[in-house]
Amino acid sequence: MISSAIPAISDWTDYCTQLSRCTHAFRQIRDEDIQVGSAIKTEVFSVDKVNLFHYNKPETSASETEPVLIVYGLIGSYKMIDLQEDRSLVRSLQARGIDLYVIDWGHPSRADQYLSFDDYIEDYLQQCVDYICASRGIEKITLLGICEGGTFSAMYAARHPEKVKNLILTITPIDFAADVEDLNPQHGLINVWTRNMEDKDVASILEAWGNLPGEFMSGVFQAMTPARTISKYALDMVEAAADEKRLMNFLRMEKWLADRPHHPGAAAMQWLVNLYKNNELVKGKFMLNGEPIDLRQITMPVLNIYAEGDHIIPPPCSKALRHFIESENYTEMALPGGHVGVYVSSKSQGIVGDGIYSWLGN
Repeated sequence: MISSAIPAISDWTDYCTQLSRCTHAFRQIRDEDIQVGSAIKTEVFSVDKVNLFHYNKPETSASETEPVLIVYGLIGSYKMIDLQEDRSLVRSLQARGIDLYVIDWGHPSRADQYLSFDDYIEDYLQQCVDYICASRGIEKITLLGICEGGTFSAMYAARHPEKVKNLILTITPIDFAADVEDLNPQHGLINVWTRNMEDKDVASILEAWGNLPGEFMSGVFQAMTPARTISKYALDMVEAAADEKRLMNFLRMEKWLADRPHHPGAAAMQWLVNLYKNNELVKGKFMLNGEPIDLRQITMPVLNIYAEGDHIIPPPCSKALRHFIESENYTEMALPGGHVGVYVSSKSQGIVGDGIYSWLGN
């Protein structure tokens, strides 16, 4: 009995030592030490709380290509694409000479609760595209949409194909019912959750807060992986404290997660009910400015990137795009890992950067 207990005591002693080291490390760190989204960029256009940034060209990058506009979703902060220097989709694409712009939707308040997809796609996104085209003397640009921002981009491309030269989507839901094709029971829990909610339930949440709170959605995402949520602070963070670089990487991710904006109420109702619950986009019933979105109008070249282990946007929800568009130049790129790994995984950086660069014809 005594000998069998010794390893447990030893493990506990080691853990206490690591915990003490973690506490000491935290005493040395200040908020300003944890920089997220630090790639140099310049604000070139703004309207209401929306800002359009142009990433400055690095001196070491290759020759500049035509502009690419990155469209992130409302459900999180765009800074995920530039989490840190060595794990940055932005810097990876910049190093290959791709000229990048990004939209920052800002942090909506209760005053913005009536903003809908019409406002974000037909007004804000449209104005950003028009600005880039006018300032660069071109008629079309390439859109690179991410998650909900990919859905925005697909809708915009269907509505304004004359403005979109190429469409690149990453981890983007298109068919919100296709999760039933994913055999992994841990995938698609948001799809199941929303399908089992009454419209009035969603309306009650939004009526209480005006918007869909960022903290609420953080809780939803954490509930999808409960074991991971519990262990990452008790184990991962404590172990990371032994290495300053690992600890800073951990804290950058946590800072991004904590900076989740509120999702404007009207747009959240469309996102959860019209799309997730009723799957109106692929049924040709989702309306923008009073007209249905026709995905068959997407005839430009399309690159569709998805993560094979994505538990938030199951791969079938993204891969379904090919069945609803009329593009004769459609390419899929499957990446190992999960939802966030497309942007922060060290393995994915070169694959995604090279894949997009090559696909654009460089």
